[in-house]
Amino acid sequence: MRYINLLKPGGEYMYVIITYDVGEKRVHKVCKNLKAYLDWSQNSVFEGYITKSKLMQCLNELKKIIRSEDSIYVYMIENPKNMRKEIIGEDRSLHQIMF
Repeated sequence: MRYINLLKPGGEYMYVIITYDVGEKRVHKVCKNLKAYLDWSQNSVFEGYITKSKLMQCLNELKKIIRSEDSIYVYMIENPKNMRKEIIGEDRSLHQIMF
């Protein structure tokens, strides 16, 4: 079990977790879009620090990709002081896999 520090200096950033469930034909486009803004943590989940304006830009791009039957959940943590990330099992985040 590992604990991850989610605090980052600077008031303009927020910590965001985005999960998605989209049609098979759109998975690659959604994933590619999210990779430009956040870090992949596991299947259909991205997370990381982002400014509000970049988040709005990302979400606007996603709205152009998805269809009515798709869903995207956005969890915005503007003050992560009371949030703790706990990983049980293997850490599958991209930076852990590559290094």
